[in-house]
Amino acid sequence: MASDVRRTDSGIDIRPTYGPADLEGWDPAVKLGDPGRPPYTRGVYPTMYRGRPWTIRQYSGFGTAESTNERWRLLLAGGGTGLSCAFDLPTQMGYDSDHPRAEGEVGRVGVAIDSIDDMRILLAGLPLDRVTTSMTINATAAILLLLYQLVAEEQGVAAARLGGTIQNDILKEYVARGTYIYPPRPSMRLVTDIFAYCRDNLPAWNTISISGYHIREAGSTAVQEIAFTLANGIAYVRAALEAGLTVDEFAPRLSFFWNAHNNLFEEVAKFRAARRMWAKIMTERFGARDERSKLLRFHTQTGGSTLTAQQPENNIARVTLQSLAAVLGGTQSLHANGFDEALGLPTERAARVALRTQQIIADESGVTDTVDPLGGSYFVESLTDAVEADAWAYLEKIDGVGGAVAAIEAGYMQQEIEQAAYAHARAVDAGEKVIVGVNRYTDAGREPVEVFPIDPALQQHQMDRVRRTRAERDHAGVEAALAEVGAAARGTQNLLPPMKEALARRATLGEVSDVLRAEFGVYQPGR
Repeated sequence: MASDVRRTDSGIDIRPTYGPADLEGWDPAVKLGDPGRPPYTRGVYPTMYRGRPWTIRQYSGFGTAESTNERWRLLLAGGGTGLSCAFDLPTQMGYDSDHPRAEGEVGRVGVAIDSIDDMRILLAGLPLDRVTTSMTINATAAILLLLYQLVAEEQGVAAARLGGTIQNDILKEYVARGTYIYPPRPSMRLVTDIFAYCRDNLPAWNTISISGYHIREAGSTAVQEIAFTLANGIAYVRAALEAGLTVDEFAPRLSFFWNAHNNLFEEVAKFRAARRMWAKIMTERFGARDERSKLLRFHTQTGGSTLTAQQPENNIARVTLQSLAAVLGGTQSLHANGFDEALGLPTERAARVALRTQQIIADESGVTDTVDPLGGSYFVESLTDAVEADAWAYLEKIDGVGGAVAAIEAGYMQQEIEQAAYAHARAVDAGEKVIVGVNRYTDAGREPVEVFPIDPALQQHQMDRVRRTRAERDHAGVEAALAEVGAAARGTQNLLPPMKEALARRATLGEVSDVLRAEFGVYQPGR
C-alpha cells in the first residue's frame, strides 16, 4: 500500500489530525502570551492590523531614474503606501554605468544610480517626509543611503524625519546571492559604521534588513531560512558591540526580511517561531533591556523562485497564498510579486494586479479583524514548535563552528542550502513535488505573454549622464574628498561622513567603491 506520509517543505511530518494531546504540557503563557508582549509569538504590536495595516510596498526599479520615478508615482497614486527600490547589478557591485563590467547590465534588473544627479531624478516630487523607502542594496548600501539623505536635505526634509530601510545585509551575499565586493571583515565594518551613523543622524531609519529572502531563493528550506538568518543577525549584533555600541542603541532599528512560499501553514509557523526566537536571543544572549530591541519586525516578499514561466497566470494564485501567509504571520510590510516575473521585470498590468491582491486581502478577507487569528490552533502551535526546535538545532551547529562569519568562511551554510535545493529539484523532477502547470496539469500550447521591454538605448543614455557629471564637477574638490575616504578606510573613524562629503561633491558610486577596493581588497571565494 502506498505511503500517505505528508511533510512540509522543511521535512516536518504532518499528521492527519491534531488535538489537545499534541499540546500536552504546553504552557500558553510561556509559548504564546499576548500580542505585543513577550515572547511576541502573536505579533510585535498589541493591536496589529486593527491599529494600522501593514505597509503595502511594491518592489520596483528599472532602467533610468526617470522611468523608475514614473512607476513609483503610479504605485503611490494607486494606493501603495511605501516604496521599494531595486538597483541594477552595476550599482549593486560598485561600478559606474560606463565601466566595462557594466556592459549589457545597465538598468536591466533595477535602476542605475551613478551619482547624486541620478538620485535627484529618482526622488523628484516624492513626499520623502511621508513615504518610507526600502532599498535593496548591500555592498554599496552606505553610498545609496547617503545619496538619499543628501537629496532629501536638498528638498528641505531633515534627516531625522526620513524613514525607510537599507538591506545592508552583506553576510547573506556570501551565502546565497553573490553581490559582495569586499571581504567579510571590512564589510562588517561598513555595516556597523552605518549603525553608528544612523544612531546619530537618521534615528528613524532601519539600518539593516537581515535577509532570509535570498537564502530561501537559493534553495533553502523554511527552517534553514530562519536559522541562517538569525545566525547572521547574531553576528551583526556581536560586531556592533565589538565596535563599541551598546545593544539598546542600535537594536531597535534592526529589521528582518523574509520570503513567503506556498506551504501556507509552515510559512505562518516560520514567522511566529522566528519572532519568539529573536526575543529569546536578544534577552538571554545580549541582555537587551529595551523591549524594542527584542522585536523581530519584518518585511515579506512573495517567493520569486516559486513563480513559473509556464502558465504564468497561475502565479496570481501563488502570490495570493504567499501574501496571505505573510499577513497571518504578522508581517509589518509586504511586497507581492508580479505574476510575470518569471519572464522579466513586472509589466504595469502585473504590478497593478499585485497591488490589488494586497488590497483585497486587507479590505475584503476579514483576516485583519482580529490579531493572530491562527493563534491557539493545535496544528499551527505544534508546527511552530517543530520549526523552532529544528532551527535551534541549526543555530547550535553554527555556534559550534564559531558563529555565522566562521560558518560562511567554512562553506557550511552554502553546502546545506545546496543540498536542500538539490533535494527539491529531484522531487520536482520525479513528480513527488507537484508544481501546477510544470510537472502536472500542463498545457500543450503556450499563449503569448506581454514581457516588459528593455530599451537598448538605455545604457548609452546612462553612460552619457555619468560622463557629463564627471566633466562638470570640481575635479580638485572631488579628488580631495576621495582622498579623505581612503584615509578613513586606513584608520578607524566612521567612513560615512567623508563618503557623504565626496558624494555631495558629485563623486560617483564607482569612484567611492574603487577607493574602498584599493584599501580593503576584493573578496575571492575559496581563497
